[in-house]
Formats: sequence, structure tokens, C-alpha cells
Amino acid sequence: MNKATNFIMKGDKNSPDSTSADILVGQRLKDLRTRSGFSLRALADRSGLNINTLSLIENGKSSPSVSTLQQLALALEVPITDFFESEPQQKNVIFTRADHRPTQTFGSTQMQNLGKDLADNAVQPFVVTISPGMGSGDSRIVHTGFEFVFCLSGSLHYCLDQKEFDLSEGDSLLFEAHFPHCWENRGENPSQILLILYPSDEREKPGGQHFSLEVLKKEINLKIATITEDGKTISQHFGRAPYYLVLTIEEGKVVNKEMRNKMGHNHFHDVQHAEESNAAGHGMDSVSHNKHISMAEAISDCKALLCGGMGMGAYESMRQLNIQPVVTDIRDIDEAAQAFIDGKLVDHTELLH
Repeated sequence: MNKATNFIMKGDKNSPDSTSADILVGQRLKDLRTRSGFSLRALADRSGLNINTLSLIENGKSSPSVSTLQQLALALEVPITDFFESEPQQKNVIFTRADHRPTQTFGSTQMQNLGKDLADNAVQPFVVTISPGMGSGDSRIVHTGFEFVFCLSGSLHYCLDQKEFDLSEGDSLLFEAHFPHCWENRGENPSQILLILYPSDEREKPGGQHFSLEVLKKEINLKIATITEDGKTISQHFGRAPYYLVLTIEEGKVVNKEMRNKMGHNHFHDVQHAEESNAAGHGMDSVSHNKHISMAEAISDCKALLCGGMGMGAYESMRQLNIQPVVTDIRDIDEAAQAFIDGKLVDHTELLH
């Protein structure tokens, strides 16, 4: 994974600055969108994201969350890593070792591409591992060409037009892909299939269509924190807010809320700023970073932090701690949390100070 990927996804302190990384992702998003023939409006409708959000991302003025990138990857039918990679060179022969399969994860479902970078996209073979209870969702899938399914292990239930098929180990299914279809692992154990797609349109990438956004949402399991004074609204100032409200999200729903005490500026009144602080920028010096580390100790189990405003130094410190900060103009905590789950929460980095 390149440095830009580490910076966005993991907060690597040795990676390029956030502006450079955001511009890279924005340029790749625009390239992928135009290559697929989508206007901004069409991609917004297809992904369920706000058109203004897409415009901000493409122009490098907003940092997309992981859930937003996954939603865009699904809409564009590309791996999420495509947002951080240059255009691959197409090949006529693809040799893939068992331990080097390019892997894309849709929630708890794993999709390994056995034909990545094949010229003309003529055949699209995948090894797909599906957890119990997971599948493509209730919406039927329709695409061009043919689809072949071979059950390697476990079992899989396929709905094809008006017919239903239960596949066990060794069973296979071949059909014209214009028939509406969907599938689900109804067993108690993970199932693994060989999925081979033969699209008649070489521009089509139907692999991503086999995972709906609603199914992915159900697989969101994590904790996020918000800064607050009353447990209901998001505070404007990260340093001054006295509390965190930590939300536990399971299967795309908030199942628990917990108020936690938060260290603020008043806890550090005896600590002097480092002399280099003005040169480094507001809150960007080592002393300030240590303060931010102390402030973040209470939410070390969280993946994201929603706030109404914060300094650039605190923002970068959170990213280095693998906590994705999101500066939002939504004040209601429940509304902001739902927007985060839906992948529609805009990171207003222009509000950083």
C-alpha cells in the first residue's frame, strides 16, 4: 500500500500532508467517474451521496471517510484501493498465486479477484467467501452476459428470476445474467464460491453489483465518539468540550451511548507551549501533540471522532492515532451519527483553525 493510502486509512505520520493526499483521492475519483461515463449528478444518484460532497472530494477540499470511499467504490464497481493507485497496465496473461490474490472486502464478505488487470475485461473470475446470513441483499441484480457459480464449500441459496436453487459443495449454476438474481448464505458456516462473470459489455464491472449498500450498512460494527456538553448536540470546540459521547454501532445501528469525561485545555494550564509552536503552526508542535494524545486516551477504542470544530494540530494528531476526525456542521448527534453510517457525513476541513 502506498504512503497516501496509509495516510488516509491509517494516519501514518510519515506520509504526505493531508492536502496532498486529499487531492490525490479527488483526482482519482474524478478519473474513475469520467472513465465510467458518469456525471457528478449520476454518481450522486447511484451512490446515494450528496452532489456537493462529491464536488468537494474531487476538488481536494474534503477528506472522505472510509465508509464514503466504500460507497463510492461500490457505485463505481471498483476496489476501494483504486482511489490510491495509478491506472494499471492491462495484461493478456494473468497468473495469480494462492497467497497473492487481490482482495476486496465488502463488510464481512471477501472477494478475491483472479483476473485483475486482464485486457478488455472479457472474463471476471472471483473467489468469494460469504459469512452466515450475508448475501447480495433483497434487490435483484441484473447485468449483461453470463454468470457461472461453483460452490467450493458450505452452501448458498440463489434466487434466479422465479426459481430458487440451493447450492452445496460441488454444485454449480450457469445462467444468462439479464435474469434478475440474488443470493444468500443461509447456512451456519461460511461458504466459498467460484464466481465467474462474462459481461458482454467490456466496460461493465458487475462484480461490485453483488453487494448492496443496505447489506454493507448492516455490517458496520464500530464505536465513534462525538464531543459534547449536553450529550445531545456536537460541540463547536474540541479543546473546550468537557465530554465525549461514545456511540456503539452494530449492524449499521446505534445500540449504545456512553458519556465519558474528556480532558480539556483547563487540564493543561500549567503546561507551556513549545517555543517552536508558532513556526510549526497552531497546535502542530510536539507539546500540543502530547496534549492531544492525553485528550484521546478516553476514546482509544473509537474509529472516528465527530466535532463541530478543532485546530489543525488536533486534527492531524487524531489521524496519527488512527482515529478519523470529521468536522461536521450537523449539530444533532443522532443525525450526524446516521449520516456517518450512511456514508454521507461531509468532513468540512475548511472549518479547521
